[in-house]
Amino acid sequence: MMGMLQVKVDLHISLPHSYPHSAPQLFARSNAGDRQNQLQLNKHLTSYISSLDSGELCVCAAVQWVRDNSASYFRNSNVSSETAPKEKAVKIIFHRMWIYSHHIYRQELKKKIFDCAKQLNLTGFCLTGKPGIICVEGLKENCEEFWHVIRYPNWKHISCKHVESMETEGNGDKLHLFHTFEDLQFQAHGDYGLRNDYHMDLGQFLEFLKQYQSEHIFQILFGVEGKHSDN
Repeated sequence: MMGMLQVKVDLHISLPHSYPHSAPQLFARSNAGDRQNQLQLNKHLTSYISSLDSGELCVCAAVQWVRDNSASYFRNSNVSSETAPKEKAVKIIFHRMWIYSHHIYRQELKKKIFDCAKQLNLTGFCLTGKPGIICVEGLKENCEEFWHVIRYPNWKHISCKHVESMETEGNGDKLHLFHTFEDLQFQAHGDYGLRNDYHMDLGQFLEFLKQYQSEHIFQILFGVEGKHSDN
């Protein structure tokens, strides 16, 4: 029966220091439906939380709302997937996103970046400092979800500078440049010590990109052509 449909939904909750006076960050995802269904679910979840009284404890209410309402968002997807013929070769869209930020210092932000990449099975790296650079690669929908999650609610000084997208069969493992999601750190440029305004040595970053035949990305990120080291 349609009413008996059960769907597993993961609800990611991040509480700001000012909670409950500030609303929590909520994001629900499920493997049962497509991205459009998930976007609709999260849009309506956000609308529901916004309708509650300001300062009200709302995490339990959010969990109950997802339990009561999530199945209806994925019902059509499940029905169509059950009746669709099985395909021998499944094609996926492999994505690689190059993201530029004015800086990345805060530990809680780094934790959010690494946790999100792990949850979405993405590889790449995060370069800490000023500027901050993030590269993620994997399934297109997972990369797009990562981009949505890390920007929410108000990371303003960040932009996706370049996207590489390729259609392939299978899981796309052969297209990965990186095998893990790496915490990339280089020696700071200048004598900044432990101050939170250190600039990364971009010459070292260029050498890193060369190792992966991606030095063309340097100009895309920074608007200047990288100069090769004489060493």
